[in-house]
Amino acid sequence: MAHFRFMDLDIWKKSIEINDRLFDLADKFSDAKSFRVAEQLRGASLSISNNIAEGSGSFSDKDFANFLNIARRSVFETANISFVAFKRNFIDKKELDQILDDLDLLSRKITNFRKTVLKNNN
Repeated sequence: MAHFRFMDLDIWKKSIEINDRLFDLADKFSDAKSFRVAEQLRGASLSISNNIAEGSGSFSDKDFANFLNIARRSVFETANISFVAFKRNFIDKKELDQILDDLDLLSRKITNFRKTVLKNNN
């Protein structure tokens, strides 16, 4: 099997873990009235790992850091959609708290990794 740079990154592995759980969660509330929220949750969470992976293929650290910034912003988007899902009673408080805790930790890890990537650019 081919091996890509992003596959070694802890932030990518964690984002895939979170994405997998959020896809399962979104499947539970994909009825007609919650379809749009479920699709938004899937898309936003998928965007996190997509941007980490895409950025890892950059030729410059500055470009990679930009993709990491986009991935981090997708973490915030995912947190917002999760909160909306909670407010609409698609998920319970315990699920929301776990999602937000995981996203907060991932955001911090992306931020720290981005700082490291930018230091390498100097």
